[in-house]
Amino acid sequence: MKILAVNWRDIGDPLGGGAELHLHHILAGAAAAGHEVELIASAYAGAPADEVRDGVVMRRRGDWRVANFVLPWVVRRRLRDQAWALLIEDINKIPFYTPLYAGPVPVLAIVPHLFGRTVYRETNPLAATYVWAGEWPLPIVYRNAWFEVISESTAVDLAARGLPRERITVVHCGLDHDRFALASPPPRATEPLLVCWSRLRRYKSNDVAIRAFDLIRRELAAARLLVMGRGPDEGRLRRLVAHLGLTAHVEFTGHLPGGELVDRLHRAHLCLNPSPKEGWGLTVIEANRCGVPVIASDRPGLRDSVRDEQTGLLVPYGDPRAMAQAALRLLYDRDLWSCFSDAAVAWAKTFSWPRCVSASLALCERVAAEKRRPS
Repeated sequence: MKILAVNWRDIGDPLGGGAELHLHHILAGAAAAGHEVELIASAYAGAPADEVRDGVVMRRRGDWRVANFVLPWVVRRRLRDQAWALLIEDINKIPFYTPLYAGPVPVLAIVPHLFGRTVYRETNPLAATYVWAGEWPLPIVYRNAWFEVISESTAVDLAARGLPRERITVVHCGLDHDRFALASPPPRATEPLLVCWSRLRRYKSNDVAIRAFDLIRRELAAARLLVMGRGPDEGRLRRLVAHLGLTAHVEFTGHLPGGELVDRLHRAHLCLNPSPKEGWGLTVIEANRCGVPVIASDRPGLRDSVRDEQTGLLVPYGDPRAMAQAALRLLYDRDLWSCFSDAAVAWAKTFSWPRCVSASLALCERVAAEKRRPS
């Protein structure tokens, strides 16, 4: 098949995340299977306009700030230039509304998660309303498209918005076991070591984890917290750490190279994920593979990736006291922590990128075989 894909960013973009990793695995897997694959994404500093990476032809155009205006025109031109069997759109920000101009080419929308009203936690009301309103036409524009989602929570969300449940397929993310499973892992830290690992954006609510850590330190004075990741909310989080008098006990690591990140995870005891919404929570499974139980918000996506009372604990969103109490429960009970750690590793082993790619390609072939109905 000839597969054309579009996303706001590609795997090489420094501001990319789990959505870009997920899509790249699928597209690279399609290329490895013999399909011709092309990805349209926004440009970024230092990247060539055109590049082939893992068999995927990448065409970078425009700037991410106006990607929803620029990239649809690039996709239209590519659709006119060649005959495509399938158009894949990764919807992880404002949609590109590809069914409006895909013509006879079937559309498969890959959705990690939609923001919904969560976006109001990230930015000012005007910008948030712009993003929220961008998601509103989905049930109309995409009513004849097919969807691949990465969690049952996202499937429920799409169906609740009015999209046909029978056109939504759940395919869980994979995991790079060679990267996270070390033959000789380092020992756990001698004192309680917690990590908070995500992009540092306001809507991720990492401030809740910092406030929870403040409560933990009142009982375990030697505890330390690693804030791993980068993003525009770092300044606010650093100010909060200073305000709480935690500067000597909290380390902002920024982006860590692969080996160093995995080393830190293997030394940690717990991972805190205070997010109000995730598509799945890939970092949850990656932490689990390193034997690290996760304390997370009892919210969509995280309810899927965290097995409550087995691989971690779910707590009410936005409640630092509940998060601290859950963390202390495991930190005080070493036998219970060991049970959770073992269960976390076993759970993580059930996920693999080859399985994810195989299921995704099977869906691509089914969608491509269907004659597209007019929107």
